[in-house]
Amino acid sequence: MSVQDLIASVGDRLTPTERRIAEAVSGDATLLAFGTVSDLAERAGTSRPSIVRFATKLGFSGYSELQAWVREGVSRQLSSPSARIRRLGAGSEEIRASVTEAVQWVFDALDPARLAAMAAPLVEGRRVWVLSGETSMAGARVLQSGLSMVRSDVHLVHEHSVGRDLCGAAPGDVAVVFDFARYRRSSVTAARTLSDLGVTIVALTDGPLSPLASITQLWCELRVPAVGPFDSSVPAVTAAELLIAQVVSDLGDRARDRIDQLEALWRATGTFITT
Repeated sequence: MSVQDLIASVGDRLTPTERRIAEAVSGDATLLAFGTVSDLAERAGTSRPSIVRFATKLGFSGYSELQAWVREGVSRQLSSPSARIRRLGAGSEEIRASVTEAVQWVFDALDPARLAAMAAPLVEGRRVWVLSGETSMAGARVLQSGLSMVRSDVHLVHEHSVGRDLCGAAPGDVAVVFDFARYRRSSVTAARTLSDLGVTIVALTDGPLSPLASITQLWCELRVPAVGPFDSSVPAVTAAELLIAQVVSDLGDRARDRIDQLEALWRATGTFITT
């Protein structure tokens, strides 16, 4: 979400003074990224307290938090694959450290209470729809594969067939949506549409200002480091595996019975090579 989108979301609640601030910011976004409260106040012809109130209305605790968010957005733009591939320089140790930190973040973010809350709909939902942007597709595939081993009606929805696949979605279903900046329009639009239909949404995304976080309370923030020119798939896969493990635990005998049936079918069809 851009700062312009953020301003538009609260546009009808802005005071005349806040509108002047919004116009200044929209005209020169670098004011927020690199300017001080005084710089922005001078440009908008207002006071420092008005700038702070403007930041609060956008959902931040103050100007510093708003500025940090804008700077992160600038950093993400500079970290697109086309930009990264032109300035590759991170060694294996740096990559190892960033991925390790991201995995630890997953475990911290998906604490027992949050993990249980996000897994509950996957246990009792009539059907499970799994949607994803390209970056997080590895996590989506792991979730669909693991869940389909322990319960029925788990479907991975591909971008090119969203309309066809989801035309039967209804209340009682649950959709798990993976997506990180830069957000896929199809994932966000599908999640909003499903939510309007009464489908429970579980989201794995990258922060409270993600468009997915505004759709559901059942969401988790993941940090996704770069590995070479691309975003790492490891955090999404780790989160998917934690959700699967929690669902298996919650299903209890139902999961064990289904696994036993699968094993019997695999033996009967010679699925695996025996040595």
